[in-house]
Amino acid sequence: MTESTSRPGGRTARNTAAVLDATIVELGARGYEQLSMEAVAQRAQVHKTTVYRRWENKERLVVDALEAAADERMEVPDTGDGAGDLVLLAHAIRRTLRSPEGGAIVRALVAGGAESAAVRGVARRFWSTRMRALRPVVERAVGRGEFPAGTDADAVLMAVAAPLYFRLLVTSQPLSRASADLAAAAVHSAAAAGAYVLS
Repeated sequence: MTESTSRPGGRTARNTAAVLDATIVELGARGYEQLSMEAVAQRAQVHKTTVYRRWENKERLVVDALEAAADERMEVPDTGDGAGDLVLLAHAIRRTLRSPEGGAIVRALVAGGAESAAVRGVARRFWSTRMRALRPVVERAVGRGEFPAGTDADAVLMAVAAPLYFRLLVTSQPLSRASADLAAAAVHSAAAAGAYVLS
């Protein structure tokens, strides 16, 4: 049986998954600019023609790998308390950014987006999906009276994530537990005081 006629879940599916996973690992190891189709094939343990037959260029390969990663489900914290939810969220972001795959995805979305409109499109969908999934964290806090009505959920979520992403992408400071705790506590205090209420 050839690859093109393999049933779903067969060799073609396994090869595809291996190549997409290898692409994320290579992004972490080399970055978008230095990533090569040949290195991905070698890491995935498939022949390079397998990669070139499915993906015509690096951009398309990276787009598919990032879209597959973006489809992964995100857990939404729900402790019954806004402060607790933001702490769990900050630590979930920290764990993601500290992982080789998570850091690679974020760096690829930033670096690849600067070069490729297709990658920018993936980045928009990636962030949009995550923001939409996490808005209930803020909306529940508003409903409980912890944050005032009119609080901008997206602004709160971005404020929690921003200092952690800044450490990863700009200053290369350690993503410590204390940094996640500080991000969550600062944003909770600001949100409770009405700093993120839409004018």
